[in-house]
Amino acid sequence: MKKIHIIIMCVIGGAIILGLFIGFAIKAMKQSGMYGGQVGVIEIYNVITSSKYVVDDIKEFTEDPSIKAIVLRVDSPGGGVAASQEIYEELRKTKESKKIVISMGAVAASGGYYVSLPADVIVANPGTITGSIGVIMEFPIFEELLDKIGIEFEVIKSRDHKDIGSPFRKLDQKERELLQDVILDVYDQFVTATIDARGLPRDSVIKYADGRILTGRQAYELGFIDTLGTFYDAVDIAGDLVGIEDPILIYPRRRLSLIDYFTEPVERLLTPTIRFLWR
Repeated sequence: MKKIHIIIMCVIGGAIILGLFIGFAIKAMKQSGMYGGQVGVIEIYNVITSSKYVVDDIKEFTEDPSIKAIVLRVDSPGGGVAASQEIYEELRKTKESKKIVISMGAVAASGGYYVSLPADVIVANPGTITGSIGVIMEFPIFEELLDKIGIEFEVIKSRDHKDIGSPFRKLDQKERELLQDVILDVYDQFVTATIDARGLPRDSVIKYADGRILTGRQAYELGFIDTLGTFYDAVDIAGDLVGIEDPILIYPRRRLSLIDYFTEPVERLLTPTIRFLWR
């Protein structure tokens, strides 16, 4: 009886060890991309003030052969023009070698829509707030407040428009016209990018490119997105595009810069900034 017990224990122990070995082997194969396939997930949340981390993550996933496709989760009302355009351009480059699927969350408007344009497929929820194709520039004017407390600023400048957008005085008509031209040029870039990406007639885009927001369902009906669905629907679509039945989701490493929390509010308050922003 003891021998039988020993044999049984050995068989059970061997089965457990074999199971553990197989489990570790499958896990290693999954992580290396040999089993199934990996889909990189990059998240863009809140206002887009910087492109650095997102662009770095896109580059990292693009250069990683185990990442077969990229899902960009966008939940943002937009943000800085330059930052949005840098993300847009990096995605355009990546699209040459990797499939890209956009998953729109609660809001993917203005700059949030702009960064979505290079994708192979754009997915939104029916109630997602998107669209808001337009550009805005704003800055505070402290002139009257400073007059009340008796503070004056002396300005010495090289030419007439060097201090355009100063918070210490109002714009004159010529300056307003100059800034309007800048805004319209950036707006045209946004419209052109939408036309090129979506294959829509210019008139159809211009009709809705007046800053208005759209629901996901409206955007789908108008051709501004490709389909309706959830984040996991977007993941399944990415898997289908590259022939992966059960995608393994890979997220980039987390980064945190404390200095941003102290410097960004001051920069956003005082500096004239052109933005793709819905609010």
